[in-house]
Amino acid sequence: MRAAARIVVERAGDRTVLRVLKGEAPLLPRRTGPNGIHIVGGAAGPLGGDDLSLEIEVGPGAELWVRTVAASVALPGRDGAESRLSVHAVVGEGALLAFLPEPIVAAARCRHHNLSTVDLAAGGRLVWREEAVFGRHGEAPGDLRLSTAIRRGNRAWYRGDVAVGPSHPDGPAILNGARVLATLITTDIPEMSEKSDNGSAAAIMALAGGGTVVTAIGDDLTETRRLTGRLVTPAQ
Repeated sequence: MRAAARIVVERAGDRTVLRVLKGEAPLLPRRTGPNGIHIVGGAAGPLGGDDLSLEIEVGPGAELWVRTVAASVALPGRDGAESRLSVHAVVGEGALLAFLPEPIVAAARCRHHNLSTVDLAAGGRLVWREEAVFGRHGEAPGDLRLSTAIRRGNRAWYRGDVAVGPSHPDGPAILNGARVLATLITTDIPEMSEKSDNGSAAAIMALAGGGTVVTAIGDDLTETRRLTGRLVTPAQ
């Protein structure tokens, strides 16, 4: 299956105006607030062989919060082909994009690649969350790769590439026995401790171009979000 979705917002006076909102199952964007969009999964998956793409454009001075209504479950295809979700976002000067989807779940025998690219203006703001759950309850995970590249002011600002699963022998070392991997990248610089009170841990790094990245591991989303959630300011 090939499917695409596109979201474009602009600033008009003192408010954000939606200019483009279109999609194809399983990427069906729906407006849920003045500055909010939720993406509804119109079909199961991603399934092996699927090629999905999402484009987001936030014009100068505009504000957009993008969420999904539920987790996505990456499922294996009959021929073992890889599924792929490509997200490309452009954030203008003085704009804010908060991209906060629910996690991707790597089901047994899946082969899935999440590929994210962001072009952020020097004066733009960004909150970008990626969460992965490795295996459904009681099952071993399939192969999952998370690749993220963010440019700020036309210069490299953040790049991450993580691969976990039976085809990636370093995966167990990355997770250290945890089932959830969460990363949150923000242009803000909050104050945080490196460990939570429930035993989950996070690596916290200040980015050279300004901003912060937090990578947390834990047994479930409740644990990791106690860490990464501190970097998310509620929508206005």
